[in-house]
Amino acid sequence: MGIFGNLFKKKEVLPPFDLGRFKTDMHSHLIPGIDDGSQSMDQTIAMLAKFESLGYTKVVTTPHIMSDTFPNNKETIEAGLKEVQKEIKKVGIQIEIEAAAEYYFDETLMPKIKSKELLTFGDNYVLVEFAFHSPPQYLDQLFFELKTHGYRPVIAHFERYIYYLGKIDNAEEWRTNGINIQINLNSLFGQYGPDIKKQAEKLIDAGQFDFVGTDCHRIEHLMFLEEHLSSPYLHKIGKYLVKNMVL
Repeated sequence: MGIFGNLFKKKEVLPPFDLGRFKTDMHSHLIPGIDDGSQSMDQTIAMLAKFESLGYTKVVTTPHIMSDTFPNNKETIEAGLKEVQKEIKKVGIQIEIEAAAEYYFDETLMPKIKSKELLTFGDNYVLVEFAFHSPPQYLDQLFFELKTHGYRPVIAHFERYIYYLGKIDNAEEWRTNGINIQINLNSLFGQYGPDIKKQAEKLIDAGQFDFVGTDCHRIEHLMFLEEHLSSPYLHKIGKYLVKNMVL
């Protein structure tokens, strides 16, 4: 073909990836009005219908629990979940929805762990997040307490923490010690910027992840994901047995 033939050779276009292979999305914000996600039942129903059309059969929604900003608890989340479940039955959506939470690591989290009041999903998994720009202190103690009390920690959107950019050794070390890593799918398509995209790709290239999630706050996030279903990285994730498949 020669040098010029190779130069103008078209890139292979992959078929759209079937998100139904993941079965469950385990990170979203769908309960209306309790955090920075859905603000109305109409928005929630539209997002759940979109999840269903994308092939998902189950959603575990994970409202924020942050002491100052979103002081949610088991009661507020479960009450909101019941309202959503009633509404999807009424409108005929078949997708299953459960609720856990996305716990921010602040001064209120340790007491919740010790009193065993955390909302979990699957096999006692707990989704936790940290500040994005400054590394939290006492992380080892947090994970120790979670595991001691029978929980299985999952670090939310690991690729988004600025202090870990460019390295994945922490992810590898934590996974060795029973800590799970979750990646936001839209990180792979530049939703949070090129550095976050690169970090997500690194984690996938190295196989250093356990869960993938949409972190859906609004329907535009799912539409953005739908635009990128032919991504090589979605196909690469599909070669792994991500833990979403068994939730």
